[in-house]
Amino acid sequence: MSPFRRALPFAFVSLLTLGLASAAPPAPVATAPASVSEKSTIAPHAMVAAANPMAVEAGLKVLRAGGSAVDAAVAVQATLGLVEPQSSGLGGGSFMVFYDAKTHKVTAYNGRETAPAGATPDMFLGTDGRPLDRGVAMTSGRSAGVPGAIAMLHLAQSQHGKLKWSELFGEAERLADQGFPVPGRMAMSAASRAPQAQTPDAAAYFTKPDGTRVKPGDIMRNPAYAATLRKLAAEGPKAILEGPIAAEIVEKLHQAPIPGSMTLADLKGYRPQAGPALCRPYRIYIVCTPPAPSGGPSVLEGLGILSHTDIAKHGPADPQGWYLFAQASRLMYADRDRYLGDPDFVKVPTEGLLDPAYTAERARLIGPVAGPPPLPGKPRGAPNFGPDHTKEPGGTTHFVIADAAGNVVSMTTTVESIFGDGRMVAGFFLNNQLTDFSFSPKQPDGTPAANAVAPGKRPRSAMSPTIILDRQGRFVAAVGSPGGPAIVAYDLKAVVGMVDWKLTLQQAIELPNMIAAGTIYATEPDKFPPGVAAGLAAKGMKLISGFGAEASGLHGIEKIPGGLRGAADPRREGISKGY
Repeated sequence: MSPFRRALPFAFVSLLTLGLASAAPPAPVATAPASVSEKSTIAPHAMVAAANPMAVEAGLKVLRAGGSAVDAAVAVQATLGLVEPQSSGLGGGSFMVFYDAKTHKVTAYNGRETAPAGATPDMFLGTDGRPLDRGVAMTSGRSAGVPGAIAMLHLAQSQHGKLKWSELFGEAERLADQGFPVPGRMAMSAASRAPQAQTPDAAAYFTKPDGTRVKPGDIMRNPAYAATLRKLAAEGPKAILEGPIAAEIVEKLHQAPIPGSMTLADLKGYRPQAGPALCRPYRIYIVCTPPAPSGGPSVLEGLGILSHTDIAKHGPADPQGWYLFAQASRLMYADRDRYLGDPDFVKVPTEGLLDPAYTAERARLIGPVAGPPPLPGKPRGAPNFGPDHTKEPGGTTHFVIADAAGNVVSMTTTVESIFGDGRMVAGFFLNNQLTDFSFSPKQPDGTPAANAVAPGKRPRSAMSPTIILDRQGRFVAAVGSPGGPAIVAYDLKAVVGMVDWKLTLQQAIELPNMIAAGTIYATEPDKFPPGVAAGLAAKGMKLISGFGAEASGLHGIEKIPGGLRGAADPRREGISKGY
């Protein structure tokens, strides 16, 4: 059974069984002044860090009105779906971890989309038996899963909200009705050559009366989105999972090219999941993420491998520190690509992957120089899965919210790649999340892929919203990022930067990105301190630019004496702000 289905949230006291009760007192994380970047801000009471300033303001408005972190998350998501539709929205899915300041419990919420009942393992194979062209698949009616982000937020808000659900959509509704200035990233995405930006719905939405696409600063309105928000405020998630909007979704997905099988029953039957966060010790802290099918287990495995190295002695100006990070990442990704899937459908060997004996075994494979791509290991309880052929694009967004009571939300949310599948209903885009499944469900010998398509199954995800606690269960920091499969590396970098290299969260976010998997070392070579790139080359690492290395959108909040410090990735247009 999936860990999300267990009834009780994670209780911090259970961590004492991990042998931490007698450890040394925790050292403060990141107490340096916040002068590293204008993206870093300090506030005494509450904070929002998100990918767009309009979404941040929407969240702060709810917090100032007495709302909780989860209340504000609803407002932030509703606004991001309007001003950042290339990344997330009402038609997408998400993972969230919530820290309760009173109980010191961390709960994970799973709003990942599900495959319809009519989905088949070979649905992304052509008549010739070969995988469909990815661009064709992403804009097909088969690509969309049943959306879960709003249903998940509704569940979390019913448990941890302070305001009425109906009071949380006002700012997003106002922007949709009265107009908002088009953000730069939205305009860039709308003008891109991505298949989803070329669909009839996208063309109609982003084209001005003079025939040109929207530009940054243009005032854009979306009255259909405002109407949908009013319906959501009044009816909750069933506003889009049942009734006229649900019928529009089904009709849209049954249109060519390559119609899908979504039904009204699929939409009505969607259920979000909630349960214990997956938490493990790292140094003197506890790191919590959602369990599979999120990327959380991979982040924790990467930390587990690094716990058996001396990376803390080799800071970001030392090639050896980056070498250890990269080689641990390669080992982590090899296991992720082989073993992770939806635990409601396949056996995911999470306990084996995170067993200290296993991570020590993996760490011993890190030699003095880089070798060939590592093979997946054999963790305890691992089934016989075949190699995976999933190709995950780099969409998505992440935000973190801390309220005045000390509760914290870390939420990664997505419509998959740019504008999801490019199909729009009721003012929002639908997702193309099912293309996160392996297009090839099995090997020639019949060995199945862990991430093969199945009816009702949730596709594997890299989304890994993270919360860090001290040994007493007190909040230390929260972080997360968009970026497709690179999310795991981005989040891992942020934790290592804070915990091992004693940086502020903003400094950790601004470190060069490094995505090391297989034969690829995708990074930002020009951002390394002098000598680092040459040192890595001497160890057999051929650094390349691109492949998503520059596409992180890390956002986070850390606790500091007297308040909170927010952080936002300078690679995107997000900010942090509080009061």
